[in-house]
Amino acid sequence: MRPRLAIGGVPLHAMIVPFPIACFVGAMITDIIYAQTAEIQWANFSAWLLAFGCFMGGIAALGGLIDYFGNAKAARPAIGLWHGIINIFVLLLGLLNSFVHARDGWTSVVPTGLTLSVITVLLLTVSGFLGHRMAYTHIGRTVR
Repeated sequence: MRPRLAIGGVPLHAMIVPFPIACFVGAMITDIIYAQTAEIQWANFSAWLLAFGCFMGGIAALGGLIDYFGNAKAARPAIGLWHGIINIFVLLLGLLNSFVHARDGWTSVVPTGLTLSVITVLLLTVSGFLGHRMAYTHIGRTVR
């Protein structure tokens, strides 16, 4: 399996994916700080981090889909399918969390927004593990 969108052999979506990861983890951290301090600026930070994370995650998802479906069916590892499904679910949770954060005041974060942020980061951890396994175990042996 070879990436279809790549620069120097590195998949483009792999270069973009650190941005949504940082944004979703940052949103969880700012949600925790907001829950502890009730300073509204932390909720604003979370809202912006979620919006940018969803935007960059959408771009990374498009690149990942092109890489996955641009290869012959025999070259698509099942782990890649699970990686993609979890990432799409993460994006949907991030979008839902953005809508939750659009509410006013305390209810924009506590408890629903904070819970969604934690679930999103946990799913990102699983997806990252699957992506790493796919890149270094399944694909790494064939791409030179």
